[in-house]
Amino acid sequence: MRAIGCRMNLPAVLNGLLVSVVAALLWKYVRLIEHTSQLEEELQLTRQSQEFSQVRIDYHGALLALQEHGTRMVCTGKMHTDRICRFDYLCYCTEAEEFVFFHSNASVMLPNLGPRRFQPALLDLSSVEDHNTQYFNFLELPAAALKFMPKPVFVPDVTLILNRFNPDNLMHIFHDDLLPIYYTMQQYSDLDDEARLVFMEGWGEGAHFDLYRLLSSKQPLLKEQLKTFGKLMCFTKSYVGLSKMTTWYQYGFVQPQGPKANILISGNEIRQFASFVMERLNITREEGDDYIVVFKRTTNRLILNEAELLLALAQEFQMRTVTVSLEEQSFDSIIQIISGATMLISMHGAQMITSMFLPRGAAVVELFPYAINSEQYTPYKTLASLPGMDLQYVAWRNTMEENTVTYPDRPWDQGGIVHLEKEEQERILASKEVPRHLCCRNPEWLFRIYQDTTVDIVSFLNVLRETLKKPNLKKAKVASTIHPGRVREPKCQMSVQATNEAKLSVSWQIPWNLKYLKVKEVKYEVWIQEQGENTYMPYILPHQNYTFLENIKPFTTYLVWVRCIFNKNLLGPFADVLICKT
Repeated sequence: MRAIGCRMNLPAVLNGLLVSVVAALLWKYVRLIEHTSQLEEELQLTRQSQEFSQVRIDYHGALLALQEHGTRMVCTGKMHTDRICRFDYLCYCTEAEEFVFFHSNASVMLPNLGPRRFQPALLDLSSVEDHNTQYFNFLELPAAALKFMPKPVFVPDVTLILNRFNPDNLMHIFHDDLLPIYYTMQQYSDLDDEARLVFMEGWGEGAHFDLYRLLSSKQPLLKEQLKTFGKLMCFTKSYVGLSKMTTWYQYGFVQPQGPKANILISGNEIRQFASFVMERLNITREEGDDYIVVFKRTTNRLILNEAELLLALAQEFQMRTVTVSLEEQSFDSIIQIISGATMLISMHGAQMITSMFLPRGAAVVELFPYAINSEQYTPYKTLASLPGMDLQYVAWRNTMEENTVTYPDRPWDQGGIVHLEKEEQERILASKEVPRHLCCRNPEWLFRIYQDTTVDIVSFLNVLRETLKKPNLKKAKVASTIHPGRVREPKCQMSVQATNEAKLSVSWQIPWNLKYLKVKEVKYEVWIQEQGENTYMPYILPHQNYTFLENIKPFTTYLVWVRCIFNKNLLGPFADVLICKT
């Protein structure tokens, strides 16, 4: 019976073995298909990653690093307004339009702010301080969540992620974007010519996108373009945010517009940046005959008697006069002309930011329409007045209502006021000066700034004669911006002359760097404070020793500080405080 049973089970055994072999083969085939599919997917994602850069990327290694180490963040700056953060493997979900920080046991987050990160943000994405449309934050997920998410596309380039503030306006492009980007890249050695700029504000390229291309050899990326590469983008190394050290003007979001309270940039840094732009545009500053440039506008804020103005300037200054127009000429050709000009004249407007390309000693002449107070709108006056910019600035304001042409019927954003109540229209028409206001849609400001103007030649030339220096404008010497060092070997001595009379003698040696500098005016500032008092007596002295008699009491201890001053505004550090007593 057992033999019969064995014979009866043999076909079943053979059949089972065959099924097992086939199943094993099928399983291997399926795994091979899955592996092949995975390799193809990784190859495709690698190709997508390498569209950003010529650097070959190990896709599997990058994915493993993200899964095991997560995202890492280290920031500089105490507040969101001055913070810039460096990330390894910061990701961006293009569907949710959110940045993602993946947590693992090896993640780093400095500073670890907890909920304070949202009060109001981790940092500003643009150089415009504390503007709620420019805030940057990220979502957080465990690195394990990557198993359930679309496979990431890695960006192997070092990237600078930021917002442009308004890429349709030349003033905003230079002041808020290009200068801050340039000097942010100077701060970090790996943000070099091979770094890639990523603009996250959502604007299109804009009319001057080529100016952004000057900053890197890599094509900048727009937010909308990221969607074409994948659903989850991961930047292997990125910097987020912009330095605000280069901005000199605030636009009136919190208080009426004007110069920043604490300007940290000088004309020297702006001129270095201007030279960089000219070099990238292959522009060389040429020496030649003196000439005057007048900016021509073609759509609004027109100079209605432009030909008469050009003739009057040529006769007054015995110089050639030329016009330039952003609407009719290339930007580089305009900069080529401005870079050699003796004087630049323009109606108030964004085109005046090009005054940063003027040679030292040149004049900037800004024209203001009727009812616009030139003292309330000063971005270009502030620029021209920065130490080391070495430009003369002149403002002319139309004070004659009959010399203005208004356009109340235009759309509101071009200065029209017909959408307003009749009473408000009449008030604006009767107003002699636009009141101080906040940005950005004040109808009276828009109505007046978009006026056309007939320039009163007599008053205009009188302002120029009264304000401009007569010597050759282009030959001005570069003003020194070198600060003095500490005074050396400061000493003090007190002596009692009588029961109610004493004298305090203070002396010092010149700063070490003074003997190497050609400085015309050197003075010394001395502060004297009675110990225990909150006030001090300041003195400006021309010599290195002095004896004080007034207000010096016998048997009293005085604290004395001494420092050197060059050319009225270049201050050295105070030497260590002297403690003087009898």
